[in-house]
Parts: sequence; C-alpha cells; structure tokens
Amino acid sequence: MRGRSRMKGIPYWRVPPVIAIAILLSGCASLAPTHERPALPVADRYPYAVAEGTAAPALDWNDYFFDAQLRGLIALALEHNRDLRTAVLQVQEARALHGIQRAERLPGVSLGADGIRGRTPGDLSLSGEPSTGGSYQIGLGVNAWELDFWGRVRNLQQAVLQDYLATDQARRTVQLMLVTDVADGYYRLRELDERIALTDRMIASHKETLRIFTRRVEVGSTSRLDLMQVQTLLSQAQSLGTQLYQTRDTQVHALTLLVGTSFVLSPAQDSLDHSAPTRMLPPGLPSDLLLRRPDILAAEHRLQASEANINAARAAFFPRITLTGSVGTASAELGGLFASGSHAWSFAPSISLPIFDGGHRRASLDLAEVRRDLSVSNYEKTVQTAFKEVSDALASSRWLALQVGIQESALDSQAERARLARLRYDNGAAAFLEVLDAQRELLTGEQQLTQTRRALISAHINLYAALGGGASDAVSARGTPAAPH
Repeated sequence: MRGRSRMKGIPYWRVPPVIAIAILLSGCASLAPTHERPALPVADRYPYAVAEGTAAPALDWNDYFFDAQLRGLIALALEHNRDLRTAVLQVQEARALHGIQRAERLPGVSLGADGIRGRTPGDLSLSGEPSTGGSYQIGLGVNAWELDFWGRVRNLQQAVLQDYLATDQARRTVQLMLVTDVADGYYRLRELDERIALTDRMIASHKETLRIFTRRVEVGSTSRLDLMQVQTLLSQAQSLGTQLYQTRDTQVHALTLLVGTSFVLSPAQDSLDHSAPTRMLPPGLPSDLLLRRPDILAAEHRLQASEANINAARAAFFPRITLTGSVGTASAELGGLFASGSHAWSFAPSISLPIFDGGHRRASLDLAEVRRDLSVSNYEKTVQTAFKEVSDALASSRWLALQVGIQESALDSQAERARLARLRYDNGAAAFLEVLDAQRELLTGEQQLTQTRRALISAHINLYAALGGGASDAVSARGTPAAPH
C-alpha cells in the first residue's frame, strides 16, 4: 500500500519517461579511443620546389586555366560526364544509409489501434452461459529501443558517417580527375592540330618542289634520282599527315566521351608556345597533402570508419538493454475508450548478455581489427602515391622546361641549316640529298618541339591534380551536402 501511495501522486503518462530519463542520465560509457593520424610514410620535402605561385587548393579550375574554350569544355564535362554523375549518386546513397543508421539511436514511436470482439459458448464459460465480449485499445508505443550504454549504436552510426564522408571525397577525386583529364585531352588535341598544320605546310612545300623537279627532269636539267628523292620525302610527309589525322579523330572521340556530350571547338589562334596556359603552383610541404588531396582524405575517413567498427564490435561483449513501452487508452467497449478511468500504460525493460555464441563476437572483433590494419596500409600507400605524383610532376615541369629551351635553340639551327643547304644546292655546291636531309630533320624537330611543349603543359596540369587542386562544387547541391551530424 505504501508503494501504491507513492505512485499515486505521479500521473500515469509520466511514469515511463521518468524511468527512461533516469536511466539515460546515468551516463553512457565510451569504448572509442581518440583517432590518431598515422605517421607520414614519406620524406619531409620534395626533390624539387617552385618558389612562387598560388596554392592549388585555393585556386579554382576556372582561375587556373586561362583558355576560354577549355573552361567551356570543363563546364560541359561537369554537367554531362557519366562517371561524375555516378559519383554524385553514390554520395546520395551514402547519405541515405547514414540517415538510416542515425535513426537507430532514436526511439521509434508508433501509434496503434486494435480491437477484438467475440462470443464464448456456454460449455466453455465458467458460468455455463454463453457470453459476448471484447477489448479495444489505442496508444503510443516504443518497441525495443536500445539504450546505448557502451556506444555500440553510436559507433555504428560513426562508421556510416565516415563512409559517407569518404564517398564524398571520392566524388571530389572523380571531379578533380575529370577536370584535369579534360584539360590534358584538350591540349593533346591542340598539339595534334599544330602538328597537322606543320605537316600540311611541309606537304605543300614538297608538292611544289616535286612539280619543279618534274619539269626539270622533263627538260633534262636534273636527274631522276633527285626527283625520286623529292617524291620519297613527299610520301613520308603524307604518311605522317594521315597518321596525325587518325590520331586526332581518336582524341576527339576520347574527349567527347569525357565531356559526355558533343561540342564544337574553333581553330586555335595561337601555338602552344605563345603564353603559359596555367598559373604557377608552389608544392608546399608533403604534410599539406593530408589536408588537400581528396583521395587521402577519403582514405583517412575509411580508417576512422574501421576504428568505429572496432569500437562497435567491442561494445557487443557488454549487456544490451532495451526498452519497450506504451501509453494510451483501453476499454472492453468501443464507446468507453475515452471515458474516465480508461487510461492504460505498460513499461517493459529487458537486458541480455550472450553466454555462448561459438566465438562469433570474438571473430567479429578480429575481423574489424584486420580491416582497420588494411585501412592503415591503404592510407599510407595513398600518401606515398600522392608524394610520388607531386615529385614526378615537379621533376617533369623542371626537365621539360629545359628540354623546350634546348629544342627551340636546336630548331632555329635546323631551320638555318635547311636554308643554307638550299642555297648551296641552288649554287651547285651540294647535292640535293643534303637539302632533303635538312628538310626531313626540320620537320622532325618541329614535331618534337610541339610534343615537348604539350608535355610541359601536361606536367603543369598533373601538378595541379597531384596537389589536390581546388574545384568548385557546382556539380550538384543535392549530391554534395554538408556532413550530417
């Protein structure tokens, strides 16, 4: 009676919340250690450095590339490329999974109504008379809500959150690679256009030379050997031209696939050597990559997800406490559901601790720890790869710039040689073979210089990507939301 008198002053609808709040206020233990980033498995500096420039992450692609046509292509690619579209959808998928897991931490409240009415025959009734009766109930209920004392549900949510963040960084990686691949493909097309123009000009020159030598043979002023040599040089130039046109068509197809839609490019007004098509970038320190490169950030998020899974597996060794309860109204008659005195409630906490599971929990913890070690290894390999890519791009930029200077000087000498060889032949001081050799090497030098200039541009583009260059997130506002909590 004394217990009943104490309960009598508490309204019926406040008993379950009072108990639940008391349990929650007792506090929840945490088995999660502080995340520590693995040590940097690379040298503390790059082999080459650039003294001045703008940091890549602070430089949007729209500011890094100067060519207006290229910026238009990149904008089309960000809108139509299917790989990027898939990456955005994967981010949305990961966000939805996180929402599902986050809901596990909150109690699920449902409104239910049920009723039953039936007749009992007299031979089954205690009174010996047939009877008709029923029951009706309406209420709010909470079904098996787990009190997360040891952080099991919380760590499962954290693991899904880190997977979501890793997926978003993977989307940024795809976006950055798309920007740089389109830029590199565009300049490869520019290179082919310039090489084709050089070859066409040489073919036209050889055709005119062939016409002149054909007439000379007809009048007997030169030998057929010289004529055949001119014809051979023309055929070689024409063969190179057809190869370049084929390669150009293939490059256009590849660039169209990257962009994801058809496009039209107007002929380039300047050759590749007229101005630098990109800004200068300082590499900074290798440790900066940990905050810049989206693939490194994704690897670290996956590492944190694996650590959260370990914590969840550890929590599985401790008791699980769940609450089930309801509050509402009940009556034997439908009309009495909301009458005075029809209030009803129930509260059913439960606790469980598996005694024997065949080693399932131990194996689950071992699996989580192995996956954590794999994530550490993958993180370190990603950092090492990033260091190599930056070092390669810096080395390429340095040595290709020197090669361009050397080849420009050599091409000037080769052009002068071709001019002098033609003068010597016209004055009878040299055989025509000398002229042909000079022209052939001049064409080769022009082609090689164009290729090296484009390779230098590609090195700059690769450095921008290797440093984790900035990229606007205008792809899809729905696909790249702020990290949920």
